[in-house]
Amino acid sequence: MRALAVILFALITFCGFARDGFAAEVPATADQYRRELTRVVQQEWGLDGSVAVHAAQIHQESGWRAHVDSPVGAQGLAQFMPTTADWIAEIYPDLGAAAPYSPVWAIRAMVRYDRHILDRLTPWRSPVLAACDAWAFTLSGYNGGPGWVSRDRRLAQNAGADADVWWGNVEHFSNRASWAMRENRHYPRRILLELVPIYIDAGWPGGDPCSE
Repeated sequence: MRALAVILFALITFCGFARDGFAAEVPATADQYRRELTRVVQQEWGLDGSVAVHAAQIHQESGWRAHVDSPVGAQGLAQFMPTTADWIAEIYPDLGAAAPYSPVWAIRAMVRYDRHILDRLTPWRSPVLAACDAWAFTLSGYNGGPGWVSRDRRLAQNAGADADVWWGNVEHFSNRASWAMRENRHYPRRILLELVPIYIDAGWPGGDPCSE
């Protein structure tokens, strides 16, 4: 098991470094999907939904490459594992059969899955979750599974931290393997704090949840 964990860490780290190479600017390939992503985000989240956040997420996942495979088997723009894609298609049949290499399906499924995760984030103490924290929880759940987010929040609460605040609180608590913890904590930080501002500067709509 230890050897497997080391291999997985190396693969995920390599994949992360490859994606980080797209950080300097919005890839030209993103423009061909901008209208569809905007339509889907506004349909699922309303007219003020953050297209920039979802664009940054696709940037991090695949660099806007529709037919890319990760070393661990994730597929397409949104980098769904086949089992996850099948599960999403099953619980949301209106999306149609799982098609992770289809840019339209991947965009619709990713945006719907983000909404699915966020809708299940119940504030434990605060009346509402702050937007930046809510998105960090959502992205952590997308990357590592929503069940882990619940466990991490419980650990934080038991330690006296604020289970409704990601930054400086829940982000420091987990029983994940060290390689999984590193990848998962990098994921929301990279998207929200590094990539979203790039898309905002490029004119992608919806606002920056961590600067409002």
